[in-house]
Amino acid sequence: MPRVLIVDDSLFMRKILGDILSREGAQVVGEADNGQSAVDKFRELKPDVVTLDIVMPKTGEIGGGIAALREIMKLDPKARVIMVSAMGQHALVVEAIQAGARDFIVKPFQQARIAQALKKVLLSGG
Repeated sequence: MPRVLIVDDSLFMRKILGDILSREGAQVVGEADNGQSAVDKFRELKPDVVTLDIVMPKTGEIGGGIAALREIMKLDPKARVIMVSAMGQHALVVEAIQAGARDFIVKPFQQARIAQALKKVLLSGG
């Protein structure tokens, strides 16, 4: 059962994503609502997969999702991170993939796409 950390500034989005991941057999081991908290929880929980919202308000030293992604990749270059984006954020998604994200999912969430992304990153080894 893959252990997942969900990072999104919206409690509603974390709940929806958590419910879908649970139905897909994943265990949600933690949640974070900003980049700094995401990095701290990644360090503490060592999850198998992180879902990370691209656009979040800047808090503390770490800005939005891409800054958090870069910090997580510094901690663990093999981290499996799935970026979460809204429609129309293509340039940010490309930047995130270049920074080390393994895949991305688009809001509004579709369970089949989340299942596909989860399987893809878990099978990608590392």
